[in-house]
Amino acid sequence: MSDLADTGADTGADTGADTGADTNSGGATQAAPRFSIRAQYIKDYSFENPNAPASLAPSDEKPAIDVNVDVGAKPLGGVNYETQLRITAQAKRGDMVLFVAELLYGATISAEHFPAERVEPLCLVEVPRVIFPFARRLIAEATREGGFAPLLIDPVNFAVLYRRKLEARAAEQEKAEV
Repeated sequence: MSDLADTGADTGADTGADTGADTNSGGATQAAPRFSIRAQYIKDYSFENPNAPASLAPSDEKPAIDVNVDVGAKPLGGVNYETQLRITAQAKRGDMVLFVAELLYGATISAEHFPAERVEPLCLVEVPRVIFPFARRLIAEATREGGFAPLLIDPVNFAVLYRRKLEARAAEQEKAEV
């Protein structure tokens, strides 16, 4: 896969207009890569408040909150792909689970004129960066409606998550070769 530094500004969202062209040494015109988000949607969404109303009682003890974010993608055919953003959040006070929130948020995109090596970084870095605020808002609303302060998840560096996936994939390949 290509280096993440190669997922720069030319991967911006499609405005519906042609974003320009590059000319190679042969004089032929090559269309610039562009992507557009065709749809965003909730695939799975749940909020559990298993110990209410006891979990809602005031306490001086600050809850421990664990948030996990993961990203996956799959081809849909042609230049179309789906990106899935999975967010899980759990809050505990001592041994008591206060809440568990789970969200699988998806987006379908079309990625026109992208070299094959740039599609994966697009689907696992750029698209999640664009859809994350929508997923973050859903988690915040669920926790607020559950009787808690809204859980405002910090911004996620999807490039770091992608690098970790690449490193894990390389380590598995090395292990398989030994």
